[in-house]
Amino acid sequence: MIDAKARHEELMEKRSGNLTSAAARYRERRGRHPPPGFDKWVEAAIESNAIIVEDFFDRIYTDLAPYWSLKADEIAGRSSAWWWVVKVRNGTAEGVGDVEGKVIWLQLWTELVAEFAQHLPDVDMPINYMDESRILVPFDEITKLRQKEKESRKMTPVQEVTTQFKGLKHIDAAKLEPYDPRWLNFDDGSYWDLFVKTCAPDTPAHGVEQISDFTGPADFPSEWNPPHSYKGFVQDWRASMDACQQPYLRQLHGTFVKPVSLSTTQELIPLFGGSKLLANNEILIPGAMYLVNDEFYAGGEFHGIPWNEKRDGVVWRGEASGGRAGEDMWKHFHRHRLVQMLNGTTVSQMEDKDERAPTFEMPSRRLYNSERLSHGQIGHWLKENANAGFVNLCPPDECPFLVPYYHEVDRIPMKEQYNYKFLPDVDGNSFSARYRGFLRSTSMPLKATVYAEWHDDRLIPWMHFAPFDNTFQDLYSVLNFFADGPGGKGDEAARFIAETGRVWAEQVLRREDMALYVWRLLLEWARICDENREKLGFVGDLV
Repeated sequence: MIDAKARHEELMEKRSGNLTSAAARYRERRGRHPPPGFDKWVEAAIESNAIIVEDFFDRIYTDLAPYWSLKADEIAGRSSAWWWVVKVRNGTAEGVGDVEGKVIWLQLWTELVAEFAQHLPDVDMPINYMDESRILVPFDEITKLRQKEKESRKMTPVQEVTTQFKGLKHIDAAKLEPYDPRWLNFDDGSYWDLFVKTCAPDTPAHGVEQISDFTGPADFPSEWNPPHSYKGFVQDWRASMDACQQPYLRQLHGTFVKPVSLSTTQELIPLFGGSKLLANNEILIPGAMYLVNDEFYAGGEFHGIPWNEKRDGVVWRGEASGGRAGEDMWKHFHRHRLVQMLNGTTVSQMEDKDERAPTFEMPSRRLYNSERLSHGQIGHWLKENANAGFVNLCPPDECPFLVPYYHEVDRIPMKEQYNYKFLPDVDGNSFSARYRGFLRSTSMPLKATVYAEWHDDRLIPWMHFAPFDNTFQDLYSVLNFFADGPGGKGDEAARFIAETGRVWAEQVLRREDMALYVWRLLLEWARICDENREKLGFVGDLV
């Protein structure tokens, strides 16, 4: 937590308060002039009291880098002709595509872009309409594309810079048909075997094949203490999300075991979405469900009671999602593991009989100096303080194999979940849409995920939330430290994270911040899609 606070202060020292500073920091970090329209973007950011730190936008440049190596007209044409597109023409945003019977993502993203469309050139934002991320370009190919972009990066002489986009009239006039690459499905192999092709040769997962038999219980690495941890606790948050560093996740996370659907390409095509694995190549935007003020996801305008009035416990509600549960696979799913780990009866039986559960085994007592773990008291504590369960399991006639282990429980509205101090959050079929609501609440979020999101560069673990590993092996010890009761050292630390995270979320995760992120992203994307992109830029501060 001390390191996290220092990291936060270091970031805030880079804050820009005017156009001159923001443009200078951009050039220093990006190696190019800002895109045309950057001045209007900075003006809007300042007017909305946004915190302008160049590092907060690193994700944009990581996502867009390989697209610089593709032909501008090719990606512009494929963007325009995709099945679902947010189109901006003459300063007006329109959602194009058949959305009958589908979730309202296209409408939500279009409404967001409409708020600043008057300041955009003509541009198209093709969107992924699936929960799962879809692009997995093999390591060698994506590395070449990124290297080509890096080598082409340059600061164009000021006198050669132009602010005039060519526009998309020639693309619209061509009336192109949607471009579909070769989509790989379950017939082409497991998702893990497709994913692992993106891993660098020097990573532990490189060349590791998916296991062939899932009938046994989940297999945990012995004496688990990976490089991204410090004495068993997550220290490197990004590495903890990276399955290329953790081959054992191939049979500990539903995404890799058996995703609900599989429609993946190894070709780099333009596609925007709300979340992705670090290895995926979509372009991130804020998840659509972050754009609704739905009590189911955010608790409405109520963000929770004061810390000292909360229950000293942990609550989790959700569906049994995260993959396609089968009789030979469910023991390897992450959500099923979380619910069993928070079940006091299950854990007490494990402690009494010194046995493991179908989905997990007890953490190492040699690694974790946890009083409850050492004295076999975790089950007792969970019975008194944990409230976790599935609100939707699956029909008993379809999943009879789950009946001995789980039963459906009543829903708890989000605003009532805020009555608990601790809110664990894990992946579903992709990212969890409740995370922003948790961060804005007066409770402390605990987060484990393999999915990257737009906001990752502006959230600091151990200051704005408490991370735990995707094996969940550290969960009990994280709770053991923070849940030591009112007035305890851990309780005060948890309160600090809860309150600091809430204040920070209200400064950097507002709708205004999501709009500013997408606004800046689309300025950059419009430049990449313009065949005059090398000379397009903003240099008003230099003239």
